[in-house]
Amino acid sequence: MSQSYRSDLTDEQWEIIKTLIPPAKTGGRPRKVDMRGVINGIFYILVAGCAWCLLPHDFPKWKTVYHYFRQWRINGDWERIHEQLRKWVRAIEDRHPSPSAAVLDSQSVKTATMIHHDVGYDAAKQIKGRKRHVLVDTLGLLIVVVVTAANLPERAGAKLVLAQVKKEGTKFWRLVKVWVDGGYRGEEFMKWVMDQYRWILETVLRSDQQKGFKILPRRWVVERTFGWFNWCRRLNKDYEVLPATSETMIRVAMIRLMLRRLA
Repeated sequence: MSQSYRSDLTDEQWEIIKTLIPPAKTGGRPRKVDMRGVINGIFYILVAGCAWCLLPHDFPKWKTVYHYFRQWRINGDWERIHEQLRKWVRAIEDRHPSPSAAVLDSQSVKTATMIHHDVGYDAAKQIKGRKRHVLVDTLGLLIVVVVTAANLPERAGAKLVLAQVKKEGTKFWRLVKVWVDGGYRGEEFMKWVMDQYRWILETVLRSDQQKGFKILPRRWVVERTFGWFNWCRRLNKDYEVLPATSETMIRVAMIRLMLRRLA
């Protein structure tokens, strides 16, 4: 298959991800759709930011592409693919598969006009939309993402993220420290995290005397991850009806990024 669009998989990237694609269901008609074309179609939607029904005709039918995207979200296949690729990227960087430290932050983004569910107003950022609460490792690779209405406070969002990490069980057994910004500070909250999860929350603050832009230790990692999202026009706003779909789009963006690192 020739590479028609910049978002398409290379041959090397396809060799990596094809081993992670869920097999066809047993019974019934055999799978005939080109799965490489399906992945390329999903990546095209992600990068170009267009509606599903505007998918170019040289991809499989848009309803077929969307079906696989949605079904893999419901079945947890995107999370499984993402987790495996993250382990492989950490391995080539000489890192343990399970991170011992992470960085937590949130990003408020506007929602499209037609989106009404789980939408709120972030008074601090003056944005009406949704908030992406993300936890990344020290390489900037995604660990957990939770999308909520933008009016949810940082600490409340952090509780949802940390609960999700704990739910993953043994995947993150080495985690001991989480760096955060000033929005999460507070002795009571830090004590709550220590009591609930035995994790150390360390706040990285900007100096009161500091003027202008300056890269802050540890926090720049998660800010760079947010910057990576800008390469995907679908993530410039939140166009998804369900927050769960928004979370999946972010995972797919990270899957594409990790494939590019691996091949």
